[in-house]
Amino acid sequence: MTTTQLNGTSTTAPRWAVRAAHLTALLTLPSGLWRVLLAAGCLAGYTEAGYTAAGIPGWGRVYVLALSVGSEVLALLTLGLVRPWGEVLPARLPLVGGRRLPPRGVTAAAGAVALVLALVWTPFVLWWSLPHPDTTALGATVAGFLYLPLVLWGPLLAAVTCAYHRRRTPRGARR
Repeated sequence: MTTTQLNGTSTTAPRWAVRAAHLTALLTLPSGLWRVLLAAGCLAGYTEAGYTAAGIPGWGRVYVLALSVGSEVLALLTLGLVRPWGEVLPARLPLVGGRRLPPRGVTAAAGAVALVLALVWTPFVLWWSLPHPDTTALGATVAGFLYLPLVLWGPLLAAVTCAYHRRRTPRGARR
């Protein structure tokens, strides 16, 4: 894939960054689907007492659904780093449509989120060394494998953010 240069910045994201952005958007699906099962009333690996203790019945269902939708929306925002709407907001948006996004602001925000995600999810690789009294043995294993892809979220977002920064920053202004 070739990239065109315009005012020192390329207009097309590298193929690897596009693939990484799409992969990032898929990373939250396994854990999100597991939480949707919880919200639907399936124990999904919890014991009866653990399911109730986790607060899933009642408002807990709303929480896990909101967490699933929010995680997926955040993951989908990674696509903005490789798509035109991550450079100029779509004209159909009221008040802000058609405005160019500042590359430094986008890079700083995405970089901060990548750091937070890495800090939150990297310790998850230790999942199997922690006791899980509220889940069955199989449930803890399945939940571990469903959440494990989230460990890649921060590093992939960081890589796509670096590609965005390199593409959107004029060569002379890079440090």
